[in-house]
Amino acid sequence: MNDHIIELILITSTFTLLAGYHLLLSYFVHKFPLKTSIGFSNHVRTLWVKTIMSEKRDILAVQTLRNWTMAATFLASTSILIGVGALSVALTSERLLEISHNFNFFGVHSESVWMIKLLLISINFFIAFYNFTLAIRYYNNVGFMINVTGTTDIEITPESVGKTVNKGALHYTYGMRGYYFTLPLTLWLLGPSWSLGGALVLIFLLSRLDRVKDS
Repeated sequence: MNDHIIELILITSTFTLLAGYHLLLSYFVHKFPLKTSIGFSNHVRTLWVKTIMSEKRDILAVQTLRNWTMAATFLASTSILIGVGALSVALTSERLLEISHNFNFFGVHSESVWMIKLLLISINFFIAFYNFTLAIRYYNNVGFMINVTGTTDIEITPESVGKTVNKGALHYTYGMRGYYFTLPLTLWLLGPSWSLGGALVLIFLLSRLDRVKDS
């Protein structure tokens, strides 16, 4: 079995495992939301919005939204810097290519394949950047919506504001997944077997983070 086939089998297994896990997670989020950390957090944020709007706790709302926006801004900035940095490495570095080949026991030893891997890492961080900026956009919108009550111009309810908060949180989650996916993608530079191992470790860790433990 040549290196190309081995590379294809291992990396296909890696992405299939990651996709399968997230499809299963999506199913549980929709069917049993309170048993997942994503669904439980959405529920808590909705209750938080209702409390803020009913009790008119404007200062607490602004402080919390500021913290969310600052975190998303920092991660967005980091994403774009790493994405551009990976592109720079793909275009200029030759020494790293030699090092990666020394650890690649089963996969393809090709400069073009290695550059494709770096490009995928860059794209991954660009997607993370896009999601973090969308999270910032939704959080900024909530900053206006959460303090608007008793108006007849437009319909703004705690439910609609809660949905907007959760949309921002969803894009924040997508951005963080981009950071998590860096593990198997970066290990792929060393070879497909390393990437598969990284995916298994990542799935194990995420399976513990994504569920709400029974008390």
